[in-house]
Amino acid sequence: MTSIKDVANLAGVAVGTVSRVINNSGAVKPKTRKKVEEAIQELNYFPNEVARNFKMQKSKMVALLLPSIWNPFFSELAYYIEDELDREGFKLMLCNSGGKPEKELYYLEMLRQNKVAGIVGITYNDIENNVSNNIPIVSIDRHFNKKITCVTSDNFEGGRLALRELVRAGARKPAFMGSVTSVFSETMNRRQGFIHEAEALGIDYVIYEKPDPIVDDNAYIHEFLNEHGDVDGIFAITDMLAASYIDKARRKGIRIPEDVKVIGYDGIQDNPYFHPILSTIRQPVEEMARMTIRLLYNKIEGIPLDKQVYRIPVKFKQGETT
Repeated sequence: MTSIKDVANLAGVAVGTVSRVINNSGAVKPKTRKKVEEAIQELNYFPNEVARNFKMQKSKMVALLLPSIWNPFFSELAYYIEDELDREGFKLMLCNSGGKPEKELYYLEMLRQNKVAGIVGITYNDIENNVSNNIPIVSIDRHFNKKITCVTSDNFEGGRLALRELVRAGARKPAFMGSVTSVFSETMNRRQGFIHEAEALGIDYVIYEKPDPIVDDNAYIHEFLNEHGDVDGIFAITDMLAASYIDKARRKGIRIPEDVKVIGYDGIQDNPYFHPILSTIRQPVEEMARMTIRLLYNKIEGIPLDKQVYRIPVKFKQGETT
């Protein structure tokens, strides 16, 4: 099997020079570039996707940068993103950052060097200065100062809807449980919608937040239960946080929904075998994923978009916790 070393030997250059030609990165003299290209063609050397992109002059690889594949919402989103890409013959490169800014920066640099066709980004870290418009990019749930397209659900309306449903279920003192990101994310609008509706209806409410990410769920919820024992309704910023609250509240003898009504946000628990089935604000995950990729295709082709933020409606899904 032909190797990059064989190409370098035939062209009479270093392996690093061949790599720079394939990746189109770094300075290479025109005469040297021609020798490497001729060697590549003579040896028919196309070992991987990056090399094939060199031959085709067009990448068919799209990167998905996300905080955690363990989160069911991100997993479902990744599934539909990959499916939409596959329809057009694109491949998905998964970049699982674990929510670590240094890992996100590493991935962004790697993607720039490997010339992917585009990037779908989900990040809640302060990496503004390292995000570039040189590669087509669509963000999910996050605004950047640069003109980067954002796809999101209607988080503000979701917060309003959650408050109304808690009150309708009988809650008299509901609480919002969430986390505060270091940069503005659309998810923060869930809190704002909750507050807006509570004040419009004249409802007493509680806001309970800690910096994102919440490292210790046990300590977070234990502190909440100690400080706000009179709360009879919960709107959690995610389904995962809602489920964690329910588990710990029940261990303290709190009945759900008799004592406390609970609503989450995401709609990840879509299987009747899970109990209790969580009442939640359901995000249109499939629609968000497919719209994101269709918008990215337009950016790849240089087609102007008519707006910068695309918000998709949400709906309340009744479960067993309200």
